[in-house]
Amino acid sequence: MGSFTLLDGDGATRSVAIAPAPQIRRPDGPLVTRTAYAAAHVVPLSWADNTPGRPAEIDWDATLAFRRHVYSWGLGVADAMDTAQRNMGLDAAATRELIARSAQTAREEGADVVVGVNTDHIEDASLTLAQIVDAYKSQLHFAEEQGAGPVMMASRHLARAAATAEDYRSVYREVLTSATRPVVLHWLGTAFDPQLAGYFTGDANDGWRAAADVLLEVIEENAAHVAGVKMSLLNAESEVAVRERLPEGVRMFTGDDFNYVGLIGGADVPSATQPGRSETARLQHSDALLGAFAAVAPVASAAIQALDAGDSDKYLALLGPTEELSRQIFAAPTFYYKTGVAFLAWLNGHQPAFQMVGGLHSARSLPSLSRIVELANAANALERPDLATKRWHGLLALNGIGR
Repeated sequence: MGSFTLLDGDGATRSVAIAPAPQIRRPDGPLVTRTAYAAAHVVPLSWADNTPGRPAEIDWDATLAFRRHVYSWGLGVADAMDTAQRNMGLDAAATRELIARSAQTAREEGADVVVGVNTDHIEDASLTLAQIVDAYKSQLHFAEEQGAGPVMMASRHLARAAATAEDYRSVYREVLTSATRPVVLHWLGTAFDPQLAGYFTGDANDGWRAAADVLLEVIEENAAHVAGVKMSLLNAESEVAVRERLPEGVRMFTGDDFNYVGLIGGADVPSATQPGRSETARLQHSDALLGAFAAVAPVASAAIQALDAGDSDKYLALLGPTEELSRQIFAAPTFYYKTGVAFLAWLNGHQPAFQMVGGLHSARSLPSLSRIVELANAANALERPDLATKRWHGLLALNGIGR
């Protein structure tokens, strides 16, 4: 199969053997034991002005084809969220069009899509709590009109305006009671967005336990309107602690791109580590809503198929190696993880160029991308190794690095 040339941080190069193309089968029917959404990215037009501060110009054919790729593996799509560069280049008009187009694609495929709702279409940095409620409702109702499941994202406006936990409870209460279908709540940690410090309590000095108490109060008060909660704190202990306290009918969707193997495996995979798990808790595993799954959709599907078949060893053998890859993609500064997701999509032939909205393809160094190549090769995440080899070596050559 030949070899990859890899680039280390000191400029030295080395070679690793190229693994053969993974022999992974698409599922014959729906995945059963876990619900899993891949948080998908967007592909810009390669010739567009993809520079910082410019409106997003999306390659809709490639963007929607990627979603069909995800659906073909039995996964759902989580759209118009941070993986799609929301608040990092995807402007309000493009977000709205993405939701409408993605929802239509899901209907055509008979597939499941959830989309982010936020307050970010309002450019004014400072809003009152009442204005924040109205902004949330506007996006919520638009998502519902498109037939997409809503994910209530953490709002930077609310993080700035809320002084107390009651401020958060009141905003969530008013928004959730206006929903016509159950909503997934999204708790995004500061590793992903530093502007969300103090979310749910109003005090940036409060830890996750205090914030978790408020979140659970919000869920319990509005349980009829809450389908689940997605936690993205990169802290397995916090997720398990909240998961074990969720009311009946409310699901935990892991957004932990560092620890998802154990969290999704849960009690069905006894050897998977999961800090703080109680063997008597009602919920013994997390479902998934992960940016990482956009990068490794075929492997993620195969791993869940293994769980469906009761084969926990195969689940670990398949999904386990992807976690090191995900940790590299989501390495600090974590909010630049979108670059790694788009990079892998390009290597795997899902977009014509390594381009991103807002020029974000420059947000990771060549040695960082090289490590992604190495780990993706080891995790069977390169769908077409021959194409990946050609594209990666071409990128090295473009940057003056010969084989």
